[in-house]
Amino acid sequence: MAQGPQLLILTLETGDVTIQLRPDLAPQHVDQIVRLADQGFYDGVVWHRVIPGFMAQTGDPTGTGRGGSHLPDLRAEFTDQASFGRGTIGMARTSNPNSANSQFFICFQDCSFLDGEYTIWGQVTDGMELIDQLNPGEPPANPSVIVRMRSAYE
Repeated sequence: MAQGPQLLILTLETGDVTIQLRPDLAPQHVDQIVRLADQGFYDGVVWHRVIPGFMAQTGDPTGTGRGGSHLPDLRAEFTDQASFGRGTIGMARTSNPNSANSQFFICFQDCSFLDGEYTIWGQVTDGMELIDQLNPGEPPANPSVIVRMRSAYE
């Protein structure tokens, strides 16, 4: 069986962020994120919720925090093998644990209180300082944008 991509490159207006994928924790979530990224789904999508000291959220093509992709929602893949810390990437969802679709968030600092409540699918390994510079707000007055997001191999 061919091995999938190990990385995503998330291009912001300020530079590239490297994301290490975690298919060992959440294979279905990684598959869906990679599929959407490689289809160009995330290109031009805004960071619609950026809370300093907590997290930055994106992945909604409507920019409202209520939208998703054309793909089906995913069943939760919660784990106790990893914890939400600085640079950890999790799937956003509604109050239904099996409602993750395309929206995701990146933690600015320790968010271990989210452990067991949200699916972890990646970790920022380079460029976290660029995530720190995203325009804050719920929603931001002038939201930062994902220029491009694509899978890559190490």
